[in-house]
Amino acid sequence: MQKREGEIRIPSGCAIAGIMNKKKKLILGTEIIKSIALMHERSNGLGGGFAAYGIYPEYDDLYAIHMFYEHKGAKDDVEHFINEHFDVEMAGRIPTRKVPSITNQPIIKRYFVAPKKYKLAESGLNEDEYVVRCVMRINSCFEGAFVVSSGKNMGVFKAVGYPEDVGEFYMLDTYKAYIWTAHGRFPTNTPGWWGGAHPFALLDLSVIHNGEISSYDTNRRWLEMFGYKCSLQTDTEVITYMFDLLLRKHKLPMGAVIAAMAPPFWTEIERMDEEKQELIKAIRIVYGSALLNGPFSIIIGFNEGIIALNDRIKLRPLVAAVKGDFVYVASEESAIRVVCSSPERIWAPKGGEPVIALLREVENT
Repeated sequence: MQKREGEIRIPSGCAIAGIMNKKKKLILGTEIIKSIALMHERSNGLGGGFAAYGIYPEYDDLYAIHMFYEHKGAKDDVEHFINEHFDVEMAGRIPTRKVPSITNQPIIKRYFVAPKKYKLAESGLNEDEYVVRCVMRINSCFEGAFVVSSGKNMGVFKAVGYPEDVGEFYMLDTYKAYIWTAHGRFPTNTPGWWGGAHPFALLDLSVIHNGEISSYDTNRRWLEMFGYKCSLQTDTEVITYMFDLLLRKHKLPMGAVIAAMAPPFWTEIERMDEEKQELIKAIRIVYGSALLNGPFSIIIGFNEGIIALNDRIKLRPLVAAVKGDFVYVASEESAIRVVCSSPERIWAPKGGEPVIALLREVENT
């Protein structure tokens, strides 16, 4: 049986990259592949992946469910579940091409769906929460099945392999998106498996991560109190669910979410003005179990923009740049300059200092 997170330890690092256009100008997938491929040596071929936003305009009001199945029995069981809970507008295999280095692929399918109205009414839930609960059910109850992504007008494409080969495998040169994120994995606690590659996603939220969250067990147990099922046993899954909980369910403003997950040290808090000090102290007390300990840099994608963040003492690298309506983030400056040779501004954010880039239409509301 293939070993997974927690069964073997391989200390190492990863590569992350993101490109966004604030006016929703579509960007060819070749650009993000070029960026992540420059950091080839930060990966080892055990995981690579991409998240893309704006790729399904013809189905933009439907949830795009990307699935991995390890065997036909899992596919049949999950498709029965999907048809029982959703109206399926279109279903089919995700297009791929043969790449010699990409092997042992699972069955890879996608479904464009809407919750069945009578099921939704019976549940008493809103659409997003209904979909989340279905995703949790599939991942925890159907052996050999894994929900890769479940958002609207977006999708995650990942595999065991170097990211540039993963991009070739999924034919990402034929896709255009206004936000791309990419990850090259050098697994910390696993030799790599298709479901364990990044990004991890829930609804339109996707997370790529370089580092290791030493607070995983505390974070996981806290999340499970709110109904999340961390069945994949990886710290990146926890980060994804944490953002979903704080942003979507608790409706915290972004600044409060960052303060909960990567708060200032107590010595820094004591130097703040009284009003801000009280606010940050309250967040730390109420959301103490949301604090992420350990070295990390992460990029969060969602339909309205991207957020990049690293740990409070910057144990993992992160660089950001802007040029016009384009925003770039990556583990290395060279990965930005290969797709934007002369940025208007380029900088390395301080530890715990977020880079938040929103669409112009969102900024103006």
